[in-house]
Amino acid sequence: MNKEEQVMISFRELFNKMAWLNKSKMEDSFKGYKSSEVHYIECIGKNVDSNVTKLAESLYMTRGAISKMTKKLIKKGLIENYQKPDNKKEIYFRLTEEGQRIYKVHEKLHKEFQERDKVVFDQVTEKQLDSMLSFVENYSKHLDAEIEKHGIDIKSDEFD
Repeated sequence: MNKEEQVMISFRELFNKMAWLNKSKMEDSFKGYKSSEVHYIECIGKNVDSNVTKLAESLYMTRGAISKMTKKLIKKGLIENYQKPDNKKEIYFRLTEEGQRIYKVHEKLHKEFQERDKVVFDQVTEKQLDSMLSFVENYSKHLDAEIEKHGIDIKSDEFD
């Protein structure tokens, strides 16, 4: 196995371990909610004036999938839609009081997980972090180019 394969396998294992460790706390904290719903709530909570297009770009999902989920979240009372007085065409989303509660619990858990893992990051130099961030950024740009090269528009509804 070459080093590139080792890196990719290590990334997958790392992600899977984090997901496994975090899973029970996340499930206990969000009974009755699916992880995808919590991620939408997180995205809307972090982005002011979220609309279907903005959410599709942030979550790498189609606009059709976003529309379905936002309807579901509105029905559950977690988000509400609104329009700006100067733009009656565009529909935006914001968290309701219950959505805010879920968002705050989610943020608290992320901080807790970050604190748990701080011992590792305390051992990493600034230069090492910069190197890792550079690699991830370069790889992400490469994947964006590959997506574009294949004519895949993740923001369209072509996969629905």
